[in-house]
Order: sequence, then structure tokens, then C-alpha cells
Amino acid sequence: MDDVMASLRALFRSARRATTASPLAAGALPADDEVFLDAPDERLAPALVAAGRGEYEPAAELLAGTRSAAEWEERDRYARRLALFARSRAEWLDRWAMAAPHAPDLLLVQAQLAVDHAWDSPARAELLRPLSPLITAAARADDRDPVPWRLALDHARGTNAGHKYFEELWEAAVRRAPHHYGCHVAALRYLSTYWHGSHRECFDFADLAAQDAPADSLVQALPARAAFAYLTDDCGPEVPRARLDAAADRAIALSARFPAADPWPAEVRNKLMYVLVRLDRWEDARTQLRLIGPYVTSFPWDRLSDDPLGHFVRLRDHLLAGSQPPPEAGLITSPSAAGRPRTEHGGHVRADDH
Repeated sequence: MDDVMASLRALFRSARRATTASPLAAGALPADDEVFLDAPDERLAPALVAAGRGEYEPAAELLAGTRSAAEWEERDRYARRLALFARSRAEWLDRWAMAAPHAPDLLLVQAQLAVDHAWDSPARAELLRPLSPLITAAARADDRDPVPWRLALDHARGTNAGHKYFEELWEAAVRRAPHHYGCHVAALRYLSTYWHGSHRECFDFADLAAQDAPADSLVQALPARAAFAYLTDDCGPEVPRARLDAAADRAIALSARFPAADPWPAEVRNKLMYVLVRLDRWEDARTQLRLIGPYVTSFPWDRLSDDPLGHFVRLRDHLLAGSQPPPEAGLITSPSAAGRPRTEHGGHVRADDH
């Protein structure tokens, strides 16, 4: 427990330093030992530290605040992270359930945790199907909240639900939050799963969603997510290079709207950096590397290595040295890459990407 607490406090201190004195302000990048994987932001870190002590109140207050302020993107992200923490340390969640069993925020974390557990099993579909009442309870607890509907979309994909049912869920989700990034990613993954190899159709969906979204919406990064799926797949017709570049350019514009070394757009920037490297846009990739600062995210690097942080650091070393990673290093394609040209296709997205 002491190790867990020390790690959380170190991440909290790192997040606080980044908001007040970013190393990028002096033109320097953080050292390898100052780079963290999935570091929580200043709002989430105290809740995780408290959960490590078995206290649920800060997590409850955090999620209640996001619901009250309709901060749906933050709510989605925090619910995922709290559910992930509960997989190894559940005492705080059990105490929360005893104190307030019908709290909307508790129901959301419980539903996310249950879906996560089922998703890891080879019997995924069978284990997911009985979870519908949990997701329904979370959705009914606050009718404004789109996050349970994102969970419902993930659940529908995992249970091989038909298109008509998925469309009904999608319509309910976008009625609540037309530009919620998590719901859009869930829909994109459904399209990728049910029309495997139909990358142009996925791009059509992502491009249309981005065109309709505000300039500062995370949905602007959805085409880059479609590009990532294409570049890590070995199936389907070729997507024109111009379309891949346009997706990257849209995500670059979104990234530029946020401060450097900011944990909020970190996953968008990590994914974008991967896409840019695969497109041989080395200078643009270095720019994103500097904007990422200390905030490395598991996605997309855990799709390429069991050591996502080490993988990122090795790729970073190549980029900072001005060198192109050799193919045998395995830094830009997965070990299962099909052998197509590096700027076209690579390996496979892991099955547990949900």
C-alpha cells in the first residue's frame, strides 16, 4: 500500500508542477524519469490517493461535480480511471456502495468496472449480456448523462448487437451530448468491428462528425483515430494518403489549441504522434512530442508493446536524435505486422480495446 500511495503522490506532484512551471517553457523536455504513464490530473489525483486509503468521498465529490457542471468528457475519463483503480483496490468502492447504493456516480463506476471485467474474458459476450441492468440503472440515475450510453454502446459491440439496436443507442447518446468524444469513439469502433476493413466508411463517419463539432471539441481528433485504425490493420482497400494527412492536420490544429504539457489532450497527442511517425512526418511528430511533455498515455503504445512507457521513451530517443527508427526495432509497428509498406498498414489493434 505504501508503494501505491507514494506513486500516486509522485504523479500528483508532477501534475501540479506541470501546470505552474512546464519544462517546455524553458525549451527543455522532461528527463526519462520525469515521464509518467497515464498520470492523473490535479482533480483526479486526490481522489485516487484517498481511494488508496479506502476513502470514497473525494471520488464521489469529483464525479458529482462533473455531473452538476455537465462536464461529460471529464466524467467519462474519471469514471474509467476510478473503475480501473477499483480493479485492484476495491475497498473504497465497497464502502461507497454501503453508504449510498443508489448514487448515480457510484452506479456509473460499478457499471464501468463490470464491463471492464467481462471484456477481458474469452467468454466476453456471454459475460457482458447479464450486465444490461447495471448499465440501464446508471443511465436512469441521471437522464442527462451520456456516459452510461457510451457504456451501452461498448456493451452492444461486445455482445455483437445488431445494427438497428446500436443505432437506437447511438441516437439516445447524441441526444444527450451531440459531440461527446467517448460515444463517437464507441461508434467508430463498432463500425470497425462490424465492417472490418471498411476504413473509408469509418473515415466518412469520423470526418462528418468532426465537421459538425466545435473547433475545440475532442471529436476533431476522431479522423486521426480512424487513421490509427487503418494504419494498424492489414485488411481493406487503401485509403488515399491525402485523407490520412488531412486527418492528422485536423488533430494537429486541435492539439495546438491546448497548452503544452497538459494532461487533458495527452491521449490525443500520443495517438497523433504515432500517426505522424507512420506517415513519415517526422518534424510534426517531434512537435507533438514536445507538446506531450511528461504525459505518456497507454493508448496507443500498449497496442505495440507490453511496456508502453519504455516503448514511448525509446521512440522519443530516436526522434530527438533526428533519426528514423529502424523497422527491426519494432517501435512503429506491432510484432504481428503483416509486412506491408510502413506508411500503409501495420499490425492489429488489440481485441480488448473498448
